[in-house]
Amino acid sequence: MDYDVKDLELAAKGKRKIEWAGRYMPVLQSLKGKFAKENPLRGVKISACLHVTSETGNLMDVLKKGGAKVTLTASNPLSTQDEIAAALVKHYKIPVFAIKGEDNKTYYKHINQALNHGPQITMDDGADLVSTVHSKRKSLLEDIIGGTEETTTGVVRLRSMAEKKVLGYPIISVNDANTKHLFDNRYGTGQSTIDGILRATNILIAGLNFVVSGYGWCGRGVTLRAKGAGAKVIVCEVDPLRALEAVMDGFQVMSSDEAAKIGDLFVTLTGDKNVITHRHFLKMKDGAIVANSGHFNVEIDIPALEELSKEKRKIREFVEEFTLKNGKKIYLLAEGRLINLAAAEGHPATVMDMSFANQALSVSYLVQERGNLQKKVYAVPREIDEEIAKMKLKSMGIKIDKLSLEQKRYLADWKEGT
Repeated sequence: MDYDVKDLELAAKGKRKIEWAGRYMPVLQSLKGKFAKENPLRGVKISACLHVTSETGNLMDVLKKGGAKVTLTASNPLSTQDEIAAALVKHYKIPVFAIKGEDNKTYYKHINQALNHGPQITMDDGADLVSTVHSKRKSLLEDIIGGTEETTTGVVRLRSMAEKKVLGYPIISVNDANTKHLFDNRYGTGQSTIDGILRATNILIAGLNFVVSGYGWCGRGVTLRAKGAGAKVIVCEVDPLRALEAVMDGFQVMSSDEAAKIGDLFVTLTGDKNVITHRHFLKMKDGAIVANSGHFNVEIDIPALEELSKEKRKIREFVEEFTLKNGKKIYLLAEGRLINLAAAEGHPATVMDMSFANQALSVSYLVQERGNLQKKVYAVPREIDEEIAKMKLKSMGIKIDKLSLEQKRYLADWKEGT
């Protein structure tokens, strides 16, 4: 079996972490039993480009139990947990190509090694597999049934491809499932981003001017947790509706130029590039901390920060100190990459349980619907979304009400009124 991981000696530790996460993923565990019995993915080759975490390890196990031939590579150079990569190779016999801290050249080498598998399904978190297939590995398109996409940034890229009529196969946007973005993006990103910042810096958040760029579901999650930790939260937005919502939710809203002057800690979660750039750095206080929790490391204009600086040094494992030419210091966390995965362990297993259940069931759906789907981006079928919600509630011991026949008739009838 071909693979490239840091150290197989880490495998025992990784296996324990996968098993621990599995305890908090009851929906996925239920699917594992179902997949093992029914084998819906028998013989299907899947190339996955995801964050290599203990939760991902459980997803890979479920896919393999369902009969799939799975290969995994990392979706971010700093998000790999090396012990998980080792465990998947040694104990689960799944080829993995991922090493934490790999450079860009190695990152894309690993993506190509995962694609050498000759996938029929691609599973992405950021659309790097899809992008590579369409730009450099077009010969693979003929055999690909479809793909899934985990995150907002990847969905934006894929919708652009679909609009320009260059998307070569159907993609299911797992990110659009209610059981994904309403929970994973909000509660997962909210908690794990704060976790990453604290592990990287060990600062006290209470009392800080905490600036959040982007008030989508991820931004909402981070503002909620920062507020709970005692921060004075400031939101920067370009969307007037989201900005208004942030105001009504009790947060200060202002332009990024205004926020740059008073912020102590800045977090970007927009999915766009150069959100914090040259002019913002010049306005920042001495000692300002800058972090990103969006998928790619382009939200913070790092080249501009380097150009403004006369000196740079690593002061903690995930903290770089930039001394500007004017003498002020700015601290960049985790090289501008996903702070929650680079400096911490990503989302808690409880919330990834739903996200990865969506992945598993969406892959099964793609196989079932082979040849029936167009080359565009699809939402997760509503019945899958609702089934996952029901399974999650059941695992929590929660029962909900059902509509009576009379209530159903009332809702369907336009005649009955006051």
